[in-house]
Amino acid sequence: MKYRLIFLIVLSLALCAGAGWYIINQAFDDSGASAAKAAPSAPQAAVQTVNGETVVVVSPEAQRAGHIEVAPLAAVTSQPGISADATVIDLQPLFDLRNRLASARADVDTFAAQAASSRTQYEGSRTLFADDRNVSQKTLQAAQATMQGDAAKLQSARVTLNGLDGTMRQQFGDALANAATAPASTLFQRLEAGQSVVLRVTLPSSFGKTPPERIAVDTPSGGTVPAQRLSASPLADPAVQGTPWFYVAGTALPANMRTSARVPTSNEAVAGLLIPGQAVVWYGGETWAYVRTAHDRFTRRYVPAANESDHGFMVTTGFKAGDQIVTQGAQLLLSEETRPQGIGTACKDPPECDD
Repeated sequence: MKYRLIFLIVLSLALCAGAGWYIINQAFDDSGASAAKAAPSAPQAAVQTVNGETVVVVSPEAQRAGHIEVAPLAAVTSQPGISADATVIDLQPLFDLRNRLASARADVDTFAAQAASSRTQYEGSRTLFADDRNVSQKTLQAAQATMQGDAAKLQSARVTLNGLDGTMRQQFGDALANAATAPASTLFQRLEAGQSVVLRVTLPSSFGKTPPERIAVDTPSGGTVPAQRLSASPLADPAVQGTPWFYVAGTALPANMRTSARVPTSNEAVAGLLIPGQAVVWYGGETWAYVRTAHDRFTRRYVPAANESDHGFMVTTGFKAGDQIVTQGAQLLLSEETRPQGIGTACKDPPECDD
């Protein structure tokens, strides 16, 4: 009985040792197989250099996850120009001055008629007085006083009329003053009806005495409307340096609204490619855009910032029509390109991750 118990104990120990050896060998085999299986699937470098250009490699799955979108570049034709400050003029003072001018002109006409009548009456009385005093001297003096009074009223009315006309021209220029005083002006009728507006556009002094005949004015809805040159503005915007000019636009805009005007600097059109503003990123103090050169490859290219407009950046070199430009996700690509390569991001020692 005693030997049998010893035999069973030895047998149990042997079985346990064998099982432990099997488990250890199996664990090493599994880890080796996992390492061998993982080795072929190790990701390639995300940033490569091809023909002197830095290429960011992003799989289609990662592009979808990062919401990276592209759009083809198309050739466009534009006219070189600059952006200028513009303000919609409040024309109510012009309308008020026009009404006062009309009233003053009516006064001039009335007093002119009275002065002519009183002068005629005085001349008649003087003739009768000279002809053997057919009228009294008192009557002659009364006629003379009436004539002089009417002449003074006429002179005063003319001074008022000229003053109002001068005030109008000093505030709104000759073009608007002539339209306001004309018997029937289509321009003034449109302004009164709110179908057109006048804008004061401040242009650089380099334009001199010949500013563009037509410009484009930005609207609150994001579009543009054409504007026609009227005249030089007698008053300047104290907040903007430059030469002010009046332009009229055939649209309804709120008075005193500030907006921008696109002023052409040349009559010649320039052909190029327009890169949207959202496609451009800043790096190293310069502007760049990414082009997708393959289904999973992106290259950063230089964009001259000097050709920036309200719609984007006009380029003539470095890109070609049909290039797939990154319109969304360019900043993500720049972060991936500039991220230090070969540095693991996973923390192997959890306690150190707390630092």
